[in-house]
Amino acid sequence: MGVGMQIVYLGFAGSVPLEAEAGVQLVRIARFSAVLSGCHLTIEALGGPGAGRLYDARLDLITRLKGLRAIGRCIDSDPHAAVRLAFTLAERTLAEEHAARSA
Repeated sequence: MGVGMQIVYLGFAGSVPLEAEAGVQLVRIARFSAVLSGCHLTIEALGGPGAGRLYDARLDLITRLKGLRAIGRCIDSDPHAAVRLAFTLAERTLAEEHAARSA
């Protein structure tokens, strides 16, 4: 079974490269498909257009046992970096939980 993902963009239109980045990052957590059924990724532009704009990536995991699980907010001036950080946090969280269950 694969892990599905829904992406929402707030404050900007998003882009094909950003969606592709999210897809690449989803592969990182796919190994946890036994406990994970999907995720919701929200990427929000903070501030006006220009050099001061930040992007907030929020990832919610949909687990088979516990339901919705929010992963922390990841803010960066580069939306790709914010998405990568959100998935890094998710992967770390899932790996720690897996290790605890296996111990």
